[in-house]
Amino acid sequence: MLRKSSIVLIVLVTILSLLYLAYAQTAEKGSKKTITLPNGEVVWDLNGEWDVLIENYGLWSQFGSYPQIVKITQTGSSFVGIRMIDDPWNPKGKESIQGELDKSGFKKVYIMTGMGPLDSKGKISEDGNKMVIDDGEKARSTYTRK
Repeated sequence: MLRKSSIVLIVLVTILSLLYLAYAQTAEKGSKKTITLPNGEVVWDLNGEWDVLIENYGLWSQFGSYPQIVKITQTGSSFVGIRMIDDPWNPKGKESIQGELDKSGFKKVYIMTGMGPLDSKGKISEDGNKMVIDDGEKARSTYTRK
């Protein structure tokens, strides 16, 4: 009887340990919003709709600031963002952003404008819910995940 109880206890502890491990891995991935590429590299998952504040400054300050909604579609490490509403300078359906990710964040990123792409730099927040993209001279876009 003692032997059967010991076996049942060992099996129960093993099952609970495996469930805890599976939960911990899921919770970590879910909170960090990442995807694992086929080569094993882990990058941010940018898929989804984002609220965006477009801020023009410097030479482009006359174009002002305005809100936008962008839907980002990511394939592997490459992504493209499409405008979901018209704004003062671009119609709905035009690209707003495009780029490529690596394990440290943005490998390259471009703000897409009516006057062509702006080679930019970007930062992604620790939780993956906010991005700031800036070309350093004319335009800055702040993306907040919906």
